[in-house]
Amino acid sequence: MTSVDLLDILEELTGKEFDDFKWFLQQDSCLEGLPSIKACQLEKAERRDTVTLMVQIYRLPGAVEVTRKVLERISRNDLLQSLSSLSHTQAPLPHPEGKIGILEPRPIKFFQQILQSNFQDKFMCTQEGWTEDKQRLVDIYTELYITAGYDVHINTQHEVRQIEKVWKPAEPEKPIRPTDMFKHPSGDYRPIKTVMTNGIAGIGKTFLVHKFVLDWAEQRSNQDVHLIFPFTFRQLNPLKGEKFSLAELIHECIPETVGITNYDKSKFKLLFVFDGLDESRLHLDLHSEDIRSVDVTTAAKTDVLLRKLINGKLLRSARIWVTTRPAAANQIPREFISSTTEVRGFTDPQKEDYFRKRVKGKEEADKLISHIVTSRSLHIMCHIPVFCWITATVLEDVLKTREGGELPKTLTEMYAEFLVFQIDRTKEKYGPEKSIQYVKSLAKLAFEQLEKGNLIFYEKDLRQSGIDFSEASVCSGVFTEIFKEDRGRKGKDKMFSFVHLSVQEFLAALYVRMSLINSNKNVMLSPPLSLRILRLLFSKISSKKIHRISIDRALQSSNGHLDLFLRFLLGLSLQTNQDKLQSLLKKTDCRSKTNQKTIQYIKEKLSENLSPERNINLLHCLNELNDRSLIEEIQQYLSSGILSFQSSNLRELDLSNNNLQGLGLKLLSATYVYIYCCSLLSVRLNQTNLTAKCCQDFSLFLNSQFSSLRDLDLSNNDLKDSGVSLLSAGMVHHHFNLQTLRLNQTGLTEKCCHQLSLVLSSQVLSLRMLDVSNNDLRNLGVKLLSAGLKDSDCALETLKDALSLLLLCIGLNHLSQIVDKRGYGYRLQNGAIVSHLLSLDDIKLNARTGEDID
Repeated sequence: MTSVDLLDILEELTGKEFDDFKWFLQQDSCLEGLPSIKACQLEKAERRDTVTLMVQIYRLPGAVEVTRKVLERISRNDLLQSLSSLSHTQAPLPHPEGKIGILEPRPIKFFQQILQSNFQDKFMCTQEGWTEDKQRLVDIYTELYITAGYDVHINTQHEVRQIEKVWKPAEPEKPIRPTDMFKHPSGDYRPIKTVMTNGIAGIGKTFLVHKFVLDWAEQRSNQDVHLIFPFTFRQLNPLKGEKFSLAELIHECIPETVGITNYDKSKFKLLFVFDGLDESRLHLDLHSEDIRSVDVTTAAKTDVLLRKLINGKLLRSARIWVTTRPAAANQIPREFISSTTEVRGFTDPQKEDYFRKRVKGKEEADKLISHIVTSRSLHIMCHIPVFCWITATVLEDVLKTREGGELPKTLTEMYAEFLVFQIDRTKEKYGPEKSIQYVKSLAKLAFEQLEKGNLIFYEKDLRQSGIDFSEASVCSGVFTEIFKEDRGRKGKDKMFSFVHLSVQEFLAALYVRMSLINSNKNVMLSPPLSLRILRLLFSKISSKKIHRISIDRALQSSNGHLDLFLRFLLGLSLQTNQDKLQSLLKKTDCRSKTNQKTIQYIKEKLSENLSPERNINLLHCLNELNDRSLIEEIQQYLSSGILSFQSSNLRELDLSNNNLQGLGLKLLSATYVYIYCCSLLSVRLNQTNLTAKCCQDFSLFLNSQFSSLRDLDLSNNDLKDSGVSLLSAGMVHHHFNLQTLRLNQTGLTEKCCHQLSLVLSSQVLSLRMLDVSNNDLRNLGVKLLSAGLKDSDCALETLKDALSLLLLCIGLNHLSQIVDKRGYGYRLQNGAIVSHLLSLDDIKLNARTGEDID
């Protein structure tokens, strides 16, 4: 049997029969597991072209088998008989469900073209958010801000907290183009095997993967890669425990690859993409010792195959790209990661670009953008592409239907409007009763799964939460833009998820509020018991009680996972938001007295020793309650005559010579982050009555994700050794950008010099100037500071100190090990000058009393 024989068979078909023949070649169901041929490839194909295409895709034995199947479909039994007589000696094609056979080798370019053609069709169009209408990806895709980094930074705070920092790259970060994921940030050629891309939920990681694959498929970039295999952990989770060879796993999850069997690792560049590590339920266990290699034909469990690919024991030269939310990044140890990148979402210009693409009409787009800029909460959240879609959906509708009406300003108002918009759309089709019933079911599911930390729910999860599986399927068909059902391999393995974590958190908060108002029931789990909590538990169920339990739980959460939930819960206590959702609530439960007590409780918590992230979230909670009293008090305090407040474009803050004390410093720090995103570069707190305790609070703030501080002056405060030690310890253990630290006359002795020495020699700091003058450091202090100056990582250029004449000799004895005498004084090996009283001015050495000389 040859290709000519196949052509002779097709020449016997009439024009209509040949058209039917080509139509069946496009139908997966008719080919019983073999890949179909795309319509665009067959549209203008003549008989000879069709034979060539079949042989290219199926090989000759496969093309004969496919021809046989199609001839049966079009009832040409006479040609079937001719085909059988010609191919009676031909070995049959292996069944697609069986082992992959050894077929005649094909050039890799052949398989590349097949895969690129399939991926063009697969990734060309996509949904924005979860809208039903698909659009061309290139038309709706807005470039994302992506940075390259060298370390995997695991952040345990709530993801929304991570975007509420200064929105500009820190010094070590370098923006990169999506097409350059496997290029080293330095620009030099260095082989990169594994890239990990971090990004919070909804930030655009999956869109980025789709755009990367589409650019490769359309031959716009990365053409040095021969084959790309894009997996999702959602696909892989149901395969847990099942055994496959690598080739079988690829064919199982990516049907477009059926027929590709050649994985010669010495010749070809293969890229495996694993999207959504945070959604994985596989047991990767990459921290364990794993020394045994396997080849592509060896069958193993799915998680074992992934582990071997990532740790290089399988297809050692293959490239790996993993995307994940930050909290799950530590599942892959650092030694297996060649490079890390972070998707940071939209910059302000990219945000504007998105809304101008999304919103029809320049005037409407201008209104929408202008409104977002005026609301800090909305403006921050719009760094997340999914939130931009939610915002555009809501504001477009409000601008059309409520001309002159007030636009939502808080997160709770925005999400309440989004839910109302979805309910109104479904009422017309399903009626108000069913629509409300489905929302209540979704709210219960959201709360139950949030308590367990689940973002994807399988049938088992639904059963454990007491949710009817079939009802969940119905909900996904009704609220298609909120809740979605996905299917795994071959239509099996159903899974569900919400469009974004914040939507799940909003619905979870709504469930708590509905349970309280409609059923007088508290569904919140209580925090660890204390006497005050016990009193709350035995008290009458009320909004006040629910609020306090929720605030306590959020503050005690180790990773802040309830921060946004708390904002929504408190926001839903307002009359305006309850009025919007009156179809879900039997009555409204808004009492100004209750909310005032909640506000007072939050202010009490703000005076406690909380982290900056917790303080800032509490300020957001006050905003959701429409209370700006504390912010206004502090702003008035700053601008009044009580504080001599000086600032320049919010880059410098000088509060020197004010009676600030500890609590004032703490509240000011949190407020500045809340109002201004803390773009401060310089803070002067000279003579502000600060104590050692303030250093602990201030250290937490300085080392939070919000600080971009370069210059800090804490001179003339009673910090003492304990305070500076706390400050120094915090600086050493974080990536910190401080360059100038002034501690003139702060009550220091030699006891704090060991910590200061660690600061000088720290790899994560680049301190250029340290002033510890007018402190009693003595001999031991000089020795300890000298040890830090000796270190190769020391970047110090200026050191100001006050030493006695006796300590001059002792100090120079230690310094002589690291300096060269150059004219006037001593020059360190790194170029910095160290000077004494007679000829230098950087280190001032003088005797303050006769006892010092003796």
